[in-house]
Amino acid sequence: MTQAVRIIGGGRAGGAMAVALAEVGWQVRPILGRAAPPGEVAAAAADVDLVLIATPDAVVADMAAAVEPSATAAVAHLAGALGLDAVAPHSRAAALHPLVALPDATVGARRLLAGAWFAVAGDRIVRQVVADLGGRAFEVADGDRAAYHAAAVIASNHLVALLGQAERIGAQAGVELAALLDLVRATVDNVEELGPAAALTGPAARGDEATVERHLGAIAPAEHPAYRALADEARRLAGRAVTR
Repeated sequence: MTQAVRIIGGGRAGGAMAVALAEVGWQVRPILGRAAPPGEVAAAAADVDLVLIATPDAVVADMAAAVEPSATAAVAHLAGALGLDAVAPHSRAAALHPLVALPDATVGARRLLAGAWFAVAGDRIVRQVVADLGGRAFEVADGDRAAYHAAAVIASNHLVALLGQAERIGAQAGVELAALLDLVRATVDNVEELGPAAALTGPAARGDEATVERHLGAIAPAEHPAYRALADEARRLAGRAVTR
């Protein structure tokens, strides 16, 4: 039987989920965006099997509270750091966080359909969503969701910020970002094959403090805090003493 979903929140995540679920045969009701009348939000669960709340984290609980509970519809949120208490008014509460970057609806949908990982909790319908999308699900308990989301932010958002720093510093020496990205891809491959500790190389890891100091002397002072912090992380991973 075809399942129906209504999404509250028309941003990148909501749009990507709408496109992906439609692609695998779900009936996707019109998305309820910021301007949706309160009455439509209240009735969001009336004729669907699942309501997906894809709003910013700060308003997830408010949106869930605004939806009139239904015995036949599950209500789930897409927030990584929030637990089931955010949708507590609903007996069939769930959480479904796609562990993949969703830059826009089209690219995001393609990634959701490419074997993405999802952190799930609560009502079993979210596991059905993952299965229908061809993804992989893992359970994250409410008490662990903030730590889980912190790990995801480090692996994705902080990595992007770090590459921004690499691009700035590389530009000083006339090195294009494309050349550095090839290095990044090879490094990620090494981590996947060997694990972080065995894949680690570089001056901080091998105790070459003279090279570390040369680096600091060559880059702008504004770049020093991030460089020093990550050099310490490299020392820690290598089992060396942290310098500060």
